[in-house]
Amino acid sequence: MTELRLPEMGLVLLIGVSGSGKSHFAARHFRPSQVVSSDHCRLVVADDENDQSATGDAFDLLHHIVATRLRRGLLTVVDATNVQPKAREALLRIAKDHDVLSVGIVLDVPEALAKARNALRPERRLPDHVIPRQRRELRRGMRGIGREFKRHYVLDGEAEIDAATIVYEKAWTDKRELTGPFDLIGDVHGCRAELERLLEELGYGLRRDERGRPVGAHHPSRQAVFLGDLVDRGPDTPGVLRLAMGMVADGDALCIPGNHENKLLRALRGRKVTVSHGLAESLAQLEAETEEFRREAVRFMDGLVSHYVLDGGRLVVAHAGLKEEYHGRASGRVRSFALYGETTGETDEYGLPVRYPWAGEYRGEAMVVYGHTPVPGPEWTNNTLCVDTGVVFGGRLTALRYPEKELVSVPAERVWYEPVKPFPAAEKEAPEGAHRELDTLRVTDVLGSGGVETALLGRVAVREENAMAALEVMSRFAVDPRWLVYLPPTMAPVATSGLEHYLEHPAEAFSAYRSQGARHVVCEEKHMGSRAVVVVCRDEEAARARFGVDDGSTGAVHTRTGRAFFSSGDLTEEFLARVRTAVTKAGLWAELDTSWLVLDCELLPWSAKAEELLRVQYAATGAAARAALPAAASVLELAKARGLEVGPLLDRVVSREHNAALFSDAYARYCWPTDGLEGVRLAPFQLLASQGRSHLAGAVDHRAHLELADRLAAADPSGLVRPTAARFVDLADPASEAAATEWWLSLTEAGGEGMVVKPLDAAPATGPDRRDLLQPGLKVRGREYLRIIYGPDYTDPHQLVRLRERFLGRKRSLALREYALGVESLSRLAGGDPLWRVHQAVFAVLALESEPVDPRL
Repeated sequence: MTELRLPEMGLVLLIGVSGSGKSHFAARHFRPSQVVSSDHCRLVVADDENDQSATGDAFDLLHHIVATRLRRGLLTVVDATNVQPKAREALLRIAKDHDVLSVGIVLDVPEALAKARNALRPERRLPDHVIPRQRRELRRGMRGIGREFKRHYVLDGEAEIDAATIVYEKAWTDKRELTGPFDLIGDVHGCRAELERLLEELGYGLRRDERGRPVGAHHPSRQAVFLGDLVDRGPDTPGVLRLAMGMVADGDALCIPGNHENKLLRALRGRKVTVSHGLAESLAQLEAETEEFRREAVRFMDGLVSHYVLDGGRLVVAHAGLKEEYHGRASGRVRSFALYGETTGETDEYGLPVRYPWAGEYRGEAMVVYGHTPVPGPEWTNNTLCVDTGVVFGGRLTALRYPEKELVSVPAERVWYEPVKPFPAAEKEAPEGAHRELDTLRVTDVLGSGGVETALLGRVAVREENAMAALEVMSRFAVDPRWLVYLPPTMAPVATSGLEHYLEHPAEAFSAYRSQGARHVVCEEKHMGSRAVVVVCRDEEAARARFGVDDGSTGAVHTRTGRAFFSSGDLTEEFLARVRTAVTKAGLWAELDTSWLVLDCELLPWSAKAEELLRVQYAATGAAARAALPAAASVLELAKARGLEVGPLLDRVVSREHNAALFSDAYARYCWPTDGLEGVRLAPFQLLASQGRSHLAGAVDHRAHLELADRLAAADPSGLVRPTAARFVDLADPASEAAATEWWLSLTEAGGEGMVVKPLDAAPATGPDRRDLLQPGLKVRGREYLRIIYGPDYTDPHQLVRLRERFLGRKRSLALREYALGVESLSRLAGGDPLWRVHQAVFAVLALESEPVDPRL
């Protein structure tokens, strides 16, 4: 049997005359989606696969499909005659443009067999000269086929074709099955002593030979990854190679090549190279080693692969970094980029090439860790990190622990090699963690991808017109974007109640969750204030280390649309200081192992933020009613006394006067004077995120959230923080529901807004279908509070009848989408994603707020 070895990702060209069995071979060995047929493309563009006049358009379509599939990393098989080198040339160019391997499979059958097969196809009548001409072209084209393909197969005759089997080979760069944890080590450059100390610091046990030289290092649960440039410049290139080679041979490490290994390898093979940048030192040191060691070193460096894709595609390692479109690809330019990066063609004042800042444009989901260009301290740029901290120049040797994203480094013993470009000595001390550049969100990050991918709801689409509105708000009115890591979702209203006099009632919330399989719910008091997100850091250093903020601020307090709650930065810091004191006294920094928190809260009173809304919309309505209705009632009383039939109208005016008084009382309950922070209250009800953890991902334990809020209130000496009252309900127990309903009635009759009902112990989705996602909360507002929303007279029977027809579907859909985006932004924040990816979800929430949804719901 003939075994054909094909890449899992690449281009396969079937080559043979008409009737050689290409379509049958393709159908037998490949999935229909993998095969692109010229006959089918002709059928698509002309409704007739035999219409030769459509051949040009058909191949334009075929080339487009091939290019699209290869861009997406899919194996693509072209079923066409392909007997002419010119016909293959265009397809091979597409494969080269997408940096994938190409394989040719020639099906060579006798001319008589091809003619006999075509005779059995009445729908296709080929002129007698076609097959002989195609065989002549095939024969001529075979002379140089070895130069066209890195690998090709010729199946000679029907029996050999039928006996063929396909074996798929992973790309050498594909190590996705290796999940770590890893220790990613930056450029060593012959600094063996520093490498030994770093490995010991990382917990590796060194293994030495009889001469005391390190020949390996083992960690019981981790694997090292050397990011290239093990050699040159430093004092002991052979020692570093010996240690790294031993670790790789034992399975304790992976290694990728650097540009210095590439040059050293060519020099050891006798190639003509310029002996510079530390190569002379390596050659001299290796000259003192045995011939056998030099051969092993050459074999080792020759076998290094340009880059690796690890941990299911979540991590990519390459010496000089790698653009997203090159991940997992194989070509000369991919290897060149991985070894050298990309330059602008210019040189700096030291004669060194100016490198193109690819990391600033990186938008891939995979984390890329690299070295090559020494930096004073690691700095995240988007989702990339350089860990070459210039040990050979007197800096440090640095490793990144993955997936923890922790940095470990050791200082150089001395300056081993004077750099051409001065290494910044003032910044040699490594920071505790890598700083992050302010990576700015682009509109195309939301629109160009068709929306934002979320774990809970898949892709959430954003309309362009909504994005434009959000862009203005985010760029002109929002807080410092480094603090803007979450926007809360809108809250879904409960189903309209059928009870007399009520538009909303707890019974509908209980029924809704029970029907979806929830067993327990929590009913939380709904404070009548303004939704607030509080980001608070333990100190200025925590703000600098995690959020990159170095202006002295230690957090932010912002609204649902990202605007600052307080116009004064000093007032914000005073507010945060009180919250921080409560967090400290409650012991949460140590308990949660964090230096920062993000809290979901309500800030009271309502008038603290909505004073203009109250004055213009609500107070004006109440004042007008109080001035006009009593006067109208007085006139009608006089008219009635004179015997005019105005009784029904008078009753209506008196009723409206009563309703207007209730309306004024309703909003007045949520307003009181404030002076600075005097009179301001904060009611936290949910911890959103802390260091390395999103507290909304997975099943949400609202009991724990409320207990934490109670602890903050108890620990606050200033009286700023207040608790959130709650009741827990067993949906299988009518008495439990009744007690919660009575509590709701007592809250609302005393002037409270109402409550929010949430599933207590249900996971976000009750089944594999994302459409089973539970509403994260249903708001049940009180009868008098709804008077503010729907107007003073909404309780009139005819008004209630009209309002019961309100449509809730769009609002509920919006609530779910915004909730999914909020969970996504917090997961990305906790996972250490670049800020633009966090903002991708935050921006989408802001954009969805522009959707046409009844704001009263």
